[in-house]
This record gives sequence, structure tokens and C-alpha cells, in this order.
Amino acid sequence: MIQVVLPTNLQILAGVGRVLQLDVSGQVTQRSVLDALEANHPALLGTIRDAVTKKRRPLLRFFACEEDWSDVSPDDPLPEDVASGKEPLLIIGAIAGG
Repeated sequence: MIQVVLPTNLQILAGVGRVLQLDVSGQVTQRSVLDALEANHPALLGTIRDAVTKKRRPLLRFFACEEDWSDVSPDDPLPEDVASGKEPLLIIGAIAGG
């Protein structure tokens, strides 16, 4: 069971709490976690990543085990602590402006 922490705006959109529990089959990667998240919560389709290109939206960041995974390949395996459910995958809304 994978844990995913969502920012408030996506929690409201999906009608869920802050931490979601997801079953991910196969290798645990950003892509497989986001595929499971969008399958379970269709309201999030196209909000975290582009619906066609599957690229991360520019004002969202991904963190795993206190490391920024935003620019890591979406097909790279996530750390074992995330894959085992010990640590969550954090989806954080970035702040723009100066």
C-alpha cells in the first residue's frame, strides 16, 4: 500500500483527505503511482500531469524520502521506503512569484 500526500486544492477537487492509500501493481514508480491515483480519483486526471503528454505540471513538485523527485524520470523506481508504504510520496504545490 503506497501513501500519497496531496496539497489542499487537490484534496478538495478529489473529495479526499490529506493522505491517500493506493494499491500499485508492479514496480512502484512515479508513473505507476500517478496512474493508480488518477484511476481511483478521475477528478485529478490532468491536474497533476498533462493528460496527453503525462508530463508533470510546472507548479507541482514530487518529494520522496526528503528528496526532490520532480525532475527524475517518471519510470525510475521510487525509494524502497515509499514502495513499502513506510514513507509517503509528497505532491507539493510550488509557489511562484517574487
